[in-house]
Amino acid sequence: MTARELDAAGITAPDLRAAYTACRELNARHGRTYFLATRMLPPERRCAVHALYGFARWADDIVDGLDRRETPAERDRLLGVLERDLAEGLRRGGADEPVVRAVADTAGRYGIAPVLFTDFMASMRADLTVTDYPTYRDLYGYMHGSAAVIGLQMLPVLGTVTGRAEAEPYAAALGVAFQLTNFLRDVGEDLDRGRVYLPADLLSAHGVDRPLLEWSRRTGRDDARIRAALVAAAALTRDVYREAEPGIAMLEPRVRPCIRTAFLLYGGILDAIAEGGYPVLHRRAVVPVRRRAAVAASGLVRVAAARVRAPARSGPPPGPPAGPAAGPARRRRAGRRAAR
Repeated sequence: MTARELDAAGITAPDLRAAYTACRELNARHGRTYFLATRMLPPERRCAVHALYGFARWADDIVDGLDRRETPAERDRLLGVLERDLAEGLRRGGADEPVVRAVADTAGRYGIAPVLFTDFMASMRADLTVTDYPTYRDLYGYMHGSAAVIGLQMLPVLGTVTGRAEAEPYAAALGVAFQLTNFLRDVGEDLDRGRVYLPADLLSAHGVDRPLLEWSRRTGRDDARIRAALVAAAALTRDVYREAEPGIAMLEPRVRPCIRTAFLLYGGILDAIAEGGYPVLHRRAVVPVRRRAAVAASGLVRVAAARVRAPARSGPPPGPPAGPAAGPARRRRAGRRAAR
């Protein structure tokens, strides 16, 4: 975290500055696509975004095993410790663990609803025992906590030009679109961890099951049925991107270039997967550096234009308290979309 960003956000206490810096380092190391987009945010907003994503990354690392030697019971214990630290941090506005300290401070500054963190931790705990999802509806229940709530946590930080409740479904959808992209990109790596995130009904519609995926991963051989299922998964993911896109215009003008850039970069991962012939069981698809640079350059132009039109300000943006997370009506829509 640069001193300029911390100063712009009004973060002065040395321990908090160190905590936010630790979150930024996590994002820079693990989340290259979104970290690049985050550089386009106004300086006073970056610290909070790093705290939210740094905490999510910290929890995810516990679930996946920090060094792959931890037993499921040890991961369960560590996740329990994190849950207790988070609850205490949100209650009193601080914590011993730097990442928790930063996210608790962010939640307090921006009025982020505690239930969004509770739902997130519930999905992280599901990863300890759940290895597949029968339907998209079942998967969406998981993604609500693991991805949609991240979009909802972000809204108070980014600020909106509409009522926050109006923007929430789009923010939730964008979080889901990003995670579906990761699921498609990481099919092989997730299979190595014993998990299949692509819904079983989507796979079976094309004659695919876990043993066939494991065979392809083990042998390095392709199968037309697997490719057809991956094409269908990509089409579903693009549907969610289209659902989310109108929400970008609901954000404050100075933050739109960041989210638009993330939208394009993550969508570019889908393009790279398709252009490579859907090789996700054998290698990770990567957006070419030249294409990433072009998207980033375009984003920087939009940043400059937005900053000319909208003056900078420090600290949290004003706005109403965070509204409720996406509810049953949205889950029903997601289920219907998956059935098409």
